Amino acid sequence: MISLLAGKPSPSTFPFESITLKLKPQLYSTAEQVVLTLEGRDLDEALQYGATTGLPRFVKWLEGFQAHVHGRKAATENWSIAVGSGSQDLMYKTFKILVDDDDSVLVETPVYAGTLGFMKPSSCNLIEVPTDSQGLNAAVLQQILETWSIKHPDKKFPKVLYTIPTGRNPTGVSVTEERKIKILKLAKKYNFLIMEDDAYAFLYYGDKGKKARSYFSLEPEVNSEYGRVARFDSFSKVLSSGMRLGVLSASSAIVDAVNIVTSNTNLQCASTTQAMCSLLLEHWGFDGFLTHCGRVADFYREKRDIFQSAARRHLSDLAEWNTPVAGMFLYIQLLLAPGEPIADSFFVIREIAVEKGVLAVPGVSFMPSRTKTAYVRISFSLIDEAQADEACRRLKEVIVQVREDHAKAQRNQ
Repeated sequence: MISLLAGKPSPSTFPFESITLKLKPQLYSTAEQVVLTLEGRDLDEALQYGATTGLPRFVKWLEGFQAHVHGRKAATENWSIAVGSGSQDLMYKTFKILVDDDDSVLVETPVYAGTLGFMKPSSCNLIEVPTDSQGLNAAVLQQILETWSIKHPDKKFPKVLYTIPTGRNPTGVSVTEERKIKILKLAKKYNFLIMEDDAYAFLYYGDKGKKARSYFSLEPEVNSEYGRVARFDSFSKVLSSGMRLGVLSASSAIVDAVNIVTSNTNLQCASTTQAMCSLLLEHWGFDGFLTHCGRVADFYREKRDIFQSAARRHLSDLAEWNTPVAGMFLYIQLLLAPGEPIADSFFVIREIAVEKGVLAVPGVSFMPSRTKTAYVRISFSLIDEAQADEACRRLKEVIVQVREDHAKAQRNQ
């Protein structure tokens, strides 16, 4: 067969002879420099148009890894994998194929602001499900579903739940396995899908014996079915955010539909970064990659401890928060006026904190209904011990000033 089909450029015109990856010896406590090289046919494939779903060798590794970590077998359970330009690319496309006009979508609240960016402009109904120190509140979710026809008689019944189960953005909270089981049972009973955005799954630094299994892993055991969970993984937090690599593991029907969207928009995730990542992961193997993730998680645990220590020194009577066991965030409630319902951290950050040289993300950014809140999201991923101490000292000044201004206003009434 002589193929005259593909409108692909000739690899012989590409100026790259090889791509060399040098791994950091300090990450592995060794003096030996590990060098990986992408060249020959593998490089030609990396620089060329590729399969929409992902480079075949990369997809094969990912399927094996999901089986290794979550106990799921693609060959017998009718699920497959799509590689995207970051997990948010895949979430956006999945949302678009699942949600029609006037559909109802359950969103944990506060919710990752990045998903609000594509959910809010749509004409769907966003139904807030509150979270607490154990994550998504299953009891409230059940109440919402049970009373739907009474409280929302004019709205379609929910068809999708969006949730971040591990080290969630913004609150840093992780859902317990007990709650995941309850939520999975509700999903089957009330026939809705779960979008499991687990971008911080590899940044778990809590008690290993208490780490909850994923919704994707629990689904066959709890509900004796497959396909109700669409799982999103990301390499951004453990390999490189700039490589833009995300993974969707879901029923083949969902993956096929997402691939159709991709083939008609950005064609594919970049082959070059897929090939680089694949070369590294094949070198490590499943356990080697997980060992690397463990080192990264230890790094963020230390960062958490440093920031939390500074917060306790300066904010112990002025703010409240839960200690995260995964991720890179603290969600801090500013106690702006004891006994008074002051709950507008947006004003506090914009008008006072900026002047004092400290920034945090106001909680309103994570509220689908733009409800005012006294919470702010703190990211501790990039700052050192001195910066953490100074940031908390300045935040203390902010809260003290707000309290003084409020007390003065109360006296003048």
